[in-house]
Formats: sequence, C-alpha cells, structure tokens
Amino acid sequence: MFSTGAVEGRVDAYCYEAEFEDSSKDAWVLDEWVFERVKKLFADAKTNATLDAQLRQEKNVFFLHLLGLDTTGHAHRPYSWQYLQNIQIVDRGVQEITKIIEEFYDDDKTAFVFTADHGMSDWGSHGDGHPDNTRTPLVAWGAGIATPNKTESGIAPGHGDKFSSDWNLDSIERHDVDQADVAALMAYLVGLDFPTNNVGVVPLSYLDADPISKAQALLVNAQEILEMYHVKEDIKKSTELRYKPFPGLGDDTHSAEYRVSVIKQAINAGNADEAIRQTYDLIDLGLEGLRYLQTYDWLFLRTLITLGYVGWIVFAITTVIDIHVLTEVVPAQRTTASIAAFSSVLVALYGVLFKQQSPIVYYVYAFFPVMFWEEIFVRRSSLIKGGRSLFGHVSSRTDIVKLVLSVVGFFGLLEALVQSYFTREIYTVCYVAAAAWPALYGQEFLKKNIGTVATWVLSCLTMSAFTLLPANKAESTTLIMLGGALMFAVGALYLFFEKSILAETGPTEELAEPELDDKSRVILSIQLGLVLLSMIVTKSSIGYIQARQGLPLGVLVVGRATLFVSFFIPQLHRFYPNSNYVHRLVVIFLQFAPTFIILTISYEGLFYFAFCLCLFSWMRLEHQVYLHTTGESKAAAPANPIKPAVEAPASLVFADTQVEVSEPSSLQPFVEGRIEAIKNGGYRSLTLADARISLFFFYFIQSAFFSASNIASVSSFSLDAVYRLVPVFDPFSQGALLMVKLMVPFAFLSSVFGLLNMRLGVAPSALFMVVMAVSDVMTLSFFYMVKDEGSWLDIGTTISHFVIASLLGVFVAGLELVSEVMIRGVEFGGKTIVRGNGKVNGDSNGRVNGKTE
Repeated sequence: MFSTGAVEGRVDAYCYEAEFEDSSKDAWVLDEWVFERVKKLFADAKTNATLDAQLRQEKNVFFLHLLGLDTTGHAHRPYSWQYLQNIQIVDRGVQEITKIIEEFYDDDKTAFVFTADHGMSDWGSHGDGHPDNTRTPLVAWGAGIATPNKTESGIAPGHGDKFSSDWNLDSIERHDVDQADVAALMAYLVGLDFPTNNVGVVPLSYLDADPISKAQALLVNAQEILEMYHVKEDIKKSTELRYKPFPGLGDDTHSAEYRVSVIKQAINAGNADEAIRQTYDLIDLGLEGLRYLQTYDWLFLRTLITLGYVGWIVFAITTVIDIHVLTEVVPAQRTTASIAAFSSVLVALYGVLFKQQSPIVYYVYAFFPVMFWEEIFVRRSSLIKGGRSLFGHVSSRTDIVKLVLSVVGFFGLLEALVQSYFTREIYTVCYVAAAAWPALYGQEFLKKNIGTVATWVLSCLTMSAFTLLPANKAESTTLIMLGGALMFAVGALYLFFEKSILAETGPTEELAEPELDDKSRVILSIQLGLVLLSMIVTKSSIGYIQARQGLPLGVLVVGRATLFVSFFIPQLHRFYPNSNYVHRLVVIFLQFAPTFIILTISYEGLFYFAFCLCLFSWMRLEHQVYLHTTGESKAAAPANPIKPAVEAPASLVFADTQVEVSEPSSLQPFVEGRIEAIKNGGYRSLTLADARISLFFFYFIQSAFFSASNIASVSSFSLDAVYRLVPVFDPFSQGALLMVKLMVPFAFLSSVFGLLNMRLGVAPSALFMVVMAVSDVMTLSFFYMVKDEGSWLDIGTTISHFVIASLLGVFVAGLELVSEVMIRGVEFGGKTIVRGNGKVNGDSNGRVNGKTE
C-alpha cells in the first residue's frame, strides 16, 4: 500500500504472503512475524554499514502493521482467551521493539505513535456506526510528545463518557482527535511537510513545544489548507461564466492573506493564545471554503440529475403503457418544432458545460433528461390514453377515495423501504400488516382458501421475527443445524408425498394420477443427500476452526465439492423433465440449500426456509385473489391495487381490436405482437391491480437482503462462514462466496415471480418492467441523502445506499433473465413457459384448466 506508486528507493516494504493469513490457525503469528522482521532489520545493521547508514538518516518512518488482533477478533471475538493472548503478544512486542530502537539510536529523538484504523464489536466485526467500531486508541510518546497531565484527585478533563475508567486512566487528561489529524501529527513530529490534500489539524495538546512554536506549526497547517483552497478557486474562476467568491474569504478585509498577516503579527508580538485562536478560525474558514468550491455546481447538477431520474420514471411508465396496457398502437407525435426545441436545450446545456470544462460524465447528465422528456412529450398521447384505460373505472367519490388511499399507501411503502435501509424493524411491521391482507377480500374468500391463507399468515409472522434479531450474528452451530434440518425435511416430505402433490397441483385433470419418474426421484434424492452432507461437513469445519487445528484437506475438499456439485446436479433434471411448478420449486429450493448451510453462521438457514415458504404462499395467494376478483373470467384483474372490485373495466374486454397506425413507432412491433397475443388468449393487459403485485415483488427484493442482514453487517467482514471453504486470506474468493450467499434468495424470488406472471396470464416481462419503472423513486430519495462529509461510515453508507438503489433496475432485469432459465418448461393449465421467443403457447380461452392449485 505504501510502496506502490512511491518514488523508487523511497519506501522499503516487507510483507508476508497471503497464504500466511490462515484464519483456521493462530493469528498471533502474523504479529510475531512483523516483530521478528524488525528485530532482524536492526540486527543486520550491526554488520551492514550501508543499512546502518540508511537507518540513521533523518526523517525516517517505520510502519508496523499488526494484523493478528484483527484476524483473531474476527475468528474468536474480542472477549476470547485467544484475543487476550494476542494482546499480550502485541504488548510484549511493542515493548521489545521500543527498547531495540532506543538502544540503536541512543539519542532520545524517536517518536512513537500507536493507533488503529478501526475498533471491533463484541461479535468480532466492524463497519457499522457503533462507537466500539469507530473509536480507536491513540497513544503517543517519545521525542516531541508532551508528557501526560495528571490530576491528584477526581476525573481529569476529556473523560466525560467514562470510557477509560475500566483502565483506571481517568486521572490522566484525554485528548480526542479526528483520525485525519494523525497524519498531521506524524508529519510535524518527523519534520516533514504536511501531506498533500491534508485536511487534518495538528493536535497541539500532543506537542512538547512552547506556545509560540505551537502557534507557528498551526499556522503552517492553516496555510497548507488555504493553498488547496486557492488552487481550487483559481480553477473554478477560469471556467465559470460568473464566479461568485466564497463570502468568508471573498474581500480584502476577509481575505486569506489579510488573516494570515494578522496572525503573524500576533505571533511576533508574543501573543500565542490569540494567534492560535485566530488560526483555528482560519482553518475552519479554509475547510468551509473547500466545501463551498466542492459544492459550487451542486444546484445545477442536482437539477439535471433529478430531471433525468423523473424523466426516466415517466418514460418507463409510458413504455409499459404502450406495450402492456393499450390495445392499439399510438403513434409518436414528433414534429420539426419539438425536435428543434429539445435540441436547442441540449445545445445550450452543452455550451455551458464546455465553458466550465466539465468532465464527460456531465454531458451524460445533460443528455438523458433531454432525451427522456423529448420521448415523453412526443408520446404524451399514450400517457393520456393509458390514464383513461387505467383510471376509467374511477367515477364515484368512493372510488376516488380508494384510489387516493391506494396511491398514498403505494408511495408510503416505497418511503418505508427507503427508511428500512436504516431501520430493519420496518419489515416486521410490514410483514404483520401483510399477514392481514387476505382479510380484505372477505370471509368467503378466506374460507375457500383457508390452507393458502393460513400458510401465508404463518410465513409472514415468521418472517416478521427476523428483523427483530441482530443483523450482526455470532456463530451458532445449533441454529445452522436447525435450518439444515428444516431444508432436509422439505425435500424428504416432497419425495414421500410427491404423487399426491403432483396430482393436486397438476396442470390438467389427466394428470390426477401422475406417473412418477424414478430417475428424477434419484436426482432429487442426491440433492437431499447433499443437504445432509453439507450439514455434516459444516459441523466438522466449525469444530476444527474453533479448536485452531487448521482445516484438514479432506474436510476442505468435501466442503468445496458439496457446494460446487449442489449447483450442477439439478441440471440433470433436464434429461428427465417434470413440468409441474411445485416440483420445479422444490428442485430450486434444494439446489441452494447447501449454500445456506455451509455459508451461514446463525439463523440465515431458518430465514431461507421461511422466505421461500412465504414466496410460495404469496404466489398461490395472488393467483387465488386473481380468480376471486375476476370470477375466473377472461378479463384482466380489476383496477384497485389494494382491494379490486369484482367487475373489470369494460375497456379491458378485447373483442375485435383494430390497430390503426398513422406513422411508424419504435414500439410498434412490440405492441402489435402483444395485441395479437391478446386476441389469441396468450396474455392480458396490465391493470392497476398489477401495481400491487409489482410492489409486493419489489418489497420482497428488499426483504431478501434486509431480513437477514444489512449494509453494515455486510461491510463488517464477518467471515466465519467462508473460512470453512477459504481459510487462507483471499479477499476476492471470500468476497465472491459472500455475494453468492446474498444472491441465493433473489434466485428463488425470481423463479416464483416468473411463475406468478404465467399464472396471472401477463406477458413474461410485464411486471418486471413495472418494478423497473418504480424502483428509481427510491433511488431519487437516496440521491438526496448522499453525504460527502462527516465520518467515513456516514459517507460510505449513504453512497452504498444510492449505488444499490441505482442498480436495482439492472438487478431486476437480471432477475428476469434468471427467471427465464430457472422455470423454462413449467406448465400451467395447458400453458408451457417457453422463454426467449416472446411466445406463450396455450389454450385460446385464457383460463386455467383443471386444478387451480
């Protein structure tokens, strides 16, 4: 990290190999390696004149990275005997190295700074905002360091939080600093210039110097910050049409030069305290000025980006209406005047950006809003006609009230999902509310579908419990095995009752007595065996790692092979296909079960079981709601997204639809293909009721992640599970395994949603497109929450939220592709899912034949 990019010969680095970082063994050997390497360095200097001369040069910096404590904390937690032993080893090593250095130089001119880059939680992770993770030690001693100030009685200043009382250090004055200040402190102690782009402030309380020297050091620190301000200001002046200077440093009586001269006068007059006070004020102004220049174009850029996101949302909705709602091709109304108007806007924006010497990405920010809004303008007729089609049934005051409440609920849930990134417990409330949702359809519906409703309620209440559990988890073999047992039970019960299950859920009555395929059952049995094997190898791996014995090669190979084979064994089902949707979901469930055993440390396996059960119940329940509200008719689902009316809008009954096109449209092939499919009974148009289904899907996307973890828990590097497969430090492999585990629930979700699309008779991509359209409502919210100042945690978290939300649209598109692969060949009521050619083959009446469950 330090030698890369440095001037050749300026930095010498000594590192152990990555294979040395074996988390299944004692990590204190990493620290011992560092200490022994330093000892050898100074020992070699006694017989190597060149090395001795290099070590005795002025302004040398020795950096020792002691990784053992971090690794031990991850593996055994900071209250373990292994961690305490590692602390003793580090304490002893620091003492020995200090003695060696002092004896080597023998001039009392060496300063020592002992600190850390982060803390650690009780469960051995770091990355969230808890003070245990953001509070780090800073102990300095030696040349240039002030001696500690002690009080004879009572508590010394700086101990208001009583954090140091456990170490009996309350009598010594504590001086807390920002982490960025450590670099400024080190530069001062060594006598080097402050680092380029440094925004840290040298902590004067640490310095063993007279007041005037402290004032002079602080002034140099301030001038370094002001130089950054001047450079950035000159650049901004040269590119702005009309530059508005920073008010705090904008005129002669408030300029940086004037303020520096006043401070120098105070120093020359011996008034150090006044000089220090004014210098601190100047540093604050300099930092504010840097912030001012950093955000100078924010209003302009934020306006462009906001228009871009809103334009994309409206454009996406317009596209959905054109392709999946309207029953006629609506031509685009593009004219010479509209082209000229929007082109002029784009040229004007590009002119401003060119004058400002803006980066290329700014031109992209300007292009997309213009493009989206131009498309919206020329396709405004589609929006108008789509609105009439979707909202045409809203006529009475009661309908209007219901619609308003539905819209408020829709956006209210989206905002709740935004807040769930900060407060996971929101999902508990949402799942409890979702459990009561079927009651909106009346007692008759509940009685008719008591089994499906009961399963839905039970699974929702179970899911509601997970977000009340801590996202940062401690390893629990019991919970891992319990989750594995439930997964095994699902597969075993299906094998035992397969014939009756296939009879109840078969697509036609002719399959009431299905013939079981013995070879398919053998493959399922192998999958079931892999679940059992993953439980055995996981328990064995945990035992070896906890005993610090290192993972035996056999256990490591079996674990990796089990995970690898579990992904590919299900592909054998293609040779012995079964088109039943329940069979396919069981295959998919068992395919990923070993992943959620080997790569989990606590209740994640239980979550996987409950989440899959909830999705299965949701798919069946949505189908029953569709049949209930449409009377099993050909018409599409009714319009109210919360509780649809029984009667569908008359405009959605398609007889002999006429297509009239006055001019070509880019969407014409898609729309004509869909209209033809509607005529043939292939699939139906979307209605407002489908907004509820899309919102449920979007909610499950968020729940798939947040119900068992959160952003902080992912960034806190709890690697206990991946140590079972990759015990030696390998960030890419370990990170890839964590991502595989995170993606598994989404794969099952995409399969269920794809099946639901077919059961409801909508086009394969229709509901996915609706989700893509609304997902950026969250993105826009996160955009305005992004921070670029404060703690690294605050900055990183807000950026992570925005990036995740920004990629949701791409992610949803990816889920659709996964769905196509996972459910290819499944049948519903004589319909076979054949993805990739845009066709759905089935009967002409658009109904579900035979059994409905």
